[in-house]
Amino acid sequence: MALDTHSQTTQCSALHQALAAAIAKRTTGDEDLCTRIPALLFFRREKITQPCACMVEPSVVLVSQGAKQMLVGDDAYPYDRERFLINSIDLPASSQVIEASTEEPCLGLVLKLDLRIMAELIAQGGLTPPLERGANRGVALGTTTPDLLEPIKRLVDLLDEPDAIAVLAPLIQREIHYRLLLSDQAERLWQIVSSGSQSQRISRAIDWLKAHYAEPLRIEELAARIQMSQSSLHHHFRQLTAMSPLQYQKWLRLNEARRLMLNEHVDAASAAFQVGYESASQFSREYSRLFGAPPRRDIESLLKRPVRPSRASARVPA
Repeated sequence: MALDTHSQTTQCSALHQALAAAIAKRTTGDEDLCTRIPALLFFRREKITQPCACMVEPSVVLVSQGAKQMLVGDDAYPYDRERFLINSIDLPASSQVIEASTEEPCLGLVLKLDLRIMAELIAQGGLTPPLERGANRGVALGTTTPDLLEPIKRLVDLLDEPDAIAVLAPLIQREIHYRLLLSDQAERLWQIVSSGSQSQRISRAIDWLKAHYAEPLRIEELAARIQMSQSSLHHHFRQLTAMSPLQYQKWLRLNEARRLMLNEHVDAASAAFQVGYESASQFSREYSRLFGAPPRRDIESLLKRPVRPSRASARVPA
């Protein structure tokens, strides 16, 4: 058994070294890099950072050099070469680099998950359902294994064969989803894609909030829409996201207002109105509470940065 564990550790180390080299080669001069494979993104950070607000899509995040952590509510999820981060819902969080330097930058990748592929793999049968447990956060840490790293490495290598991406990338991505369903994080993935589960209902509520964030939120209507009681909606929503539905909507509104002001040069009052606020003073108070400064001062500070962010609230990487 000890030999097997040692062998797995050796394999993981070799695969991480190869992944880090491939990512480093492609990210020189870039912090975030979209690849020819739409679901695959690379990141590079050369210094430790303060927590940065982000909206993380359903994804698996892998670090092959350095370390990061995600902060959700009062909980911290540190991840490195031994642990990957997996997120099963659209989750407001804060991301922080905790190990990086110019000589040894933090290098990693984000692979967006396709929950439809997960559902298809489960529906095909042959996979043993995990033991049922109560829903936890929408984010968790999994153990990195050679079985997961090997197809990820093949997907990255495929970037050197651009003509083969259209044919082979979907097959390799499907294999990665299969491996995740066999990992120690299988339970949360089954929960989020299983029709009728509490997690799947909360996922539907999140989808509705994202599409209708500027509209007044009536909890009784949202609960009826996803066939849950109001108390159950509040309980499971907070359990998965560390927020209430109203707080989640507020986060969406404020980040969209920030994007409008930063990228489309909309004034604060107009941005507040567009995202659903009726009171400019309330908007300013809540904006200051989230971003640490009133709208005008915050946007002026962002515009003065040497590298202007391409979006007000990053979605990935985590």
